[in-house]
Amino acid sequence: MRDAASPIPGSRTRNSFAAVLGVLLAALLAALPARAIEMSAEVANLYSSVSIYPPSAKSMTVCYGFVCRRREILDFTAADRSALTQIMQAGRASAAAERAAVQKAVVWFDRRMGPIIGTNKRVPKADFRYFDDKHNYDCWDTTRNTTSLLLVLQEWGLLKHHAIGDPRYRGNTLVLQTPHNTAVLVDRATKVEWVVDLWPRGYLQPPDVMTVQKWVTED
Repeated sequence: MRDAASPIPGSRTRNSFAAVLGVLLAALLAALPARAIEMSAEVANLYSSVSIYPPSAKSMTVCYGFVCRRREILDFTAADRSALTQIMQAGRASAAAERAAVQKAVVWFDRRMGPIIGTNKRVPKADFRYFDDKHNYDCWDTTRNTTSLLLVLQEWGLLKHHAIGDPRYRGNTLVLQTPHNTAVLVDRATKVEWVVDLWPRGYLQPPDVMTVQKWVTED
């Protein structure tokens, strides 16, 4: 009878091969791109129109400088995910509470990126007339950035009461309403669309959150 402690012929070779195969498989998986977040064609166009990648569960492109002429990659750390999870868990009780939590999450984003890209100097409703694109977002930038953040929150399972809607547009020169765009959330229960609009607000101020029906009538 073979001693239980004696190696079986060929077992060492098979174990070595399995170990090498495991290392190669791990390396291959690490090299694969992150799974794409599902989104509508209108949302996807926010990214393809300026030649940037859509967000993933790990990172997002932050646009600034007007129409994404300046860019910075936000790689989410464990601390970032923990902070956003804590913010969003406070809004689990109802749709209204979740929208309030989303406002706080956008303020978190503003604080997180402001010192890095200089948008801690930004002003409300910035456009080319301020001659300070390097410190500001236009409404296209805020629409992309807010939509990206919302997609990441959704990917992390932190949106219970809302889905991501298509970006909305308003603008009627006949009544002196300037062109403007915004990110949108859709209440899963009522199907009502809600804007999450950072552009009209200054640094660290909560974004406007109101129904699309009301937003399209604003100046």
